[in-house]
Amino acid sequence: MVDEKGNPVPLGKGGFLIIKTPWPAMFRGLYHDKERFINTYWKDYPGYYNAADIARKDEDGYFWIQGRSDDVLKIAGHRVGTSEVESAFVSHPAVAEAAVIGKSDPVKGQVIKAFLILRGGYQLKTELIEDLKHHVRHELGPIAVIGEMEQVNSLPKTRSGKIMRRVLRARELGEEVGDTSTLEE
Repeated sequence: MVDEKGNPVPLGKGGFLIIKTPWPAMFRGLYHDKERFINTYWKDYPGYYNAADIARKDEDGYFWIQGRSDDVLKIAGHRVGTSEVESAFVSHPAVAEAAVIGKSDPVKGQVIKAFLILRGGYQLKTELIEDLKHHVRHELGPIAVIGEMEQVNSLPKTRSGKIMRRVLRARELGEEVGDTSTLEE
């Protein structure tokens, strides 16, 4: 477990999971793209395989995977998994589905932008917005800083039902969406 610079993090603190010793079932390359394989998995921490997961190690030596590094928000120095935030939203009776991304914030580093599909009879208006903010903070603690919420009719998903947060992120930031061939719609 290391920080962004490769320094070890203390027990119980989240960090990047890197692996020193290869194992028989690990990736040995990417088809026709050895350079991309090296840049993706070996470049950030020379001599170590970057699993691209955020995890923490507890006092008993067990590893707790918190999520993919590209699906983890960093709010005021705390790492929060997008799935944790989405679960907090959908535990509210007004929310049918949720997807979240991180948006840059000059003070907190990142804040949460939520895309919400609401259940029938609900509209994302001032009272519900405040209720949802309180609900998510109650579920996750004060680090769950909600920057924005947007009511949507659908979320970009793969055919297997996985939410494509990168599509939401690209659309939100005005960037190229990239390959959408796996989108359900």
